[in-house]
Amino acid sequence: MKGLVGSWCYRGVGGKRCSWGGCEDGSRGSGGELQPGGLAAPLRLLLPLQPAPFLRVELPLGHPAAWAGCHLPLGLHRTPGWPLAPDPCRMLFPLPLRVACSLLVWLSLYAWFCRRYRHRNYEWSCRLVTLTHGILATCLSAYIGFIDGPWPLSHPGSPNTTLQVHVLCLSLGYFLFDLCWCVYFQAEGALMLAHHLVSIVGITASLALGESAAEVNAVIFGSEITNPLLQARWFLKEMGCYHSFTGDLVDFFFVVLFTGVRIGVGAWLMYCELASPKPRWYIKLGGVIMYAVSWVFMVSICRFARRKSMKKYHAWRSRRSEELFLKTNGHLKSH
Repeated sequence: MKGLVGSWCYRGVGGKRCSWGGCEDGSRGSGGELQPGGLAAPLRLLLPLQPAPFLRVELPLGHPAAWAGCHLPLGLHRTPGWPLAPDPCRMLFPLPLRVACSLLVWLSLYAWFCRRYRHRNYEWSCRLVTLTHGILATCLSAYIGFIDGPWPLSHPGSPNTTLQVHVLCLSLGYFLFDLCWCVYFQAEGALMLAHHLVSIVGITASLALGESAAEVNAVIFGSEITNPLLQARWFLKEMGCYHSFTGDLVDFFFVVLFTGVRIGVGAWLMYCELASPKPRWYIKLGGVIMYAVSWVFMVSICRFARRKSMKKYHAWRSRRSEELFLKTNGHLKSH
């Protein structure tokens, strides 16, 4: 994992200029003081003798934050009671600008789909954008949760990492686009609009606070993992292929994933969030609201699954009765 790159970030033993890769004379630094552009009070940087996935930066409260281009690794950890130093990328590219760029990307993608599939309606193009975001957000949030960390079930309320911020900005731009599209075309009901509003408020709060992105990304993973199946179901209906084995398979995996991830794992995540003292109360409230929305969706899904199961059962009974009737009346003969 990359660490401090592109500039000398602290003075090592003997006044040597050092960075994450080592010191200017080729030796490996073991600690020292950061020298960020002539600050009166230096910052302490503890650099391990061997490469590690993170550095630990100790920044006193109220310390001026004029860093001189020191880029921190994605897995930055902090000493308890000490805030993280600001990310230079965040200073160069403010969060509103990142979200605006994300929104522009999704709008451009939608415009391209509309041009590419001009013979289709606008919802076709919007569904393609939704499918793209669903696949991308699922993969990125899974990487953050299972590989990059921190683990949301054990570290709720932890400081945001750079990768988490990027993914949240990407998803926030999409939710803004989709909410505006749904309102303009009046394509969704109040429940879906409420889901989008809570998502937007939750992501915005996490970005503004600089914390709790771990659990917000986990919620995005749980919400988006079923989205590709939901879109596949809609596309199968549009193409007249829904009433087939493929349609039944899509519905089955959708119900299983929704029940297992959004309801089962979601309950576990909500318990960890409520039991932890770190997250803010309004972050916890947003998690409870999102879980309640998932349960409303679950009720509708259970009704749908029951109707479809009964329909399949009655169709099977009808075919079975016809076969028995033909055999009884001697119409089925062996030649």
